[in-house]
Amino acid sequence: MDRGRIFVIGDIHGYLNKLQELLGKIDPDPQRDQMIFLGDYVDRGPNSREVVERVLQIQREFPRTICLIGNHELMLLDYLTYRKDPWTFFLNGGVETIHSYELVGDDPESQMPHEHMTFFNSLKLYYETEDYLFVHAGIRFGVPLNQQTLDDLVWIRGEFIGCEKDFGKVVVFGHTPFPRPLVQPNKIGIDTGAGYGGRLTCLELPSRIFYSAYGVEG
Repeated sequence: MDRGRIFVIGDIHGYLNKLQELLGKIDPDPQRDQMIFLGDYVDRGPNSREVVERVLQIQREFPRTICLIGNHELMLLDYLTYRKDPWTFFLNGGVETIHSYELVGDDPESQMPHEHMTFFNSLKLYYETEDYLFVHAGIRFGVPLNQQTLDDLVWIRGEFIGCEKDFGKVVVFGHTPFPRPLVQPNKIGIDTGAGYGGRLTCLELPSRIFYSAYGVEG
């Protein structure tokens, strides 16, 4: 049975130009194929609001779209909802997000578009298929998936990146940037540094074809 293709898009970080270029290179079928976003839609780039708008549009056009939460959405929600540790958010690209949304004053949450807040609060921690596990940062080996901590799912790096053991499924992740996609027997990393001047990457499954976009500034 043909289950369709899966298009997995890595960390966008507010770069609408890179997302638009990348979308122009793929041809998902709205009825058969899935789109999966690995999180970090916001921060660092100049167009966080516009990126979220575009992803919301994709959700409407492609009913099988899955959107995961990244550590940058978590920091944004902490800032908006709890005013928790704002300097961590600011120093990790949050200032650009504040400018993109034109947030001012002491109640930024009330200034966020309702649809965007609903989107941020609806983001999934992970998503599974028969062969793959999709997550923003990774998982801790030996811990059941339903017992993984939120911090590990959106923040983990070294313990996961260096692990060569079988996770049961190939883990497709973002979060940790590489000059080119990391392909190992137990994991595939597709954050290629879009938030740091690098390219935005999409992985097509099951063919394992990679697409990249650098964006056009100006």
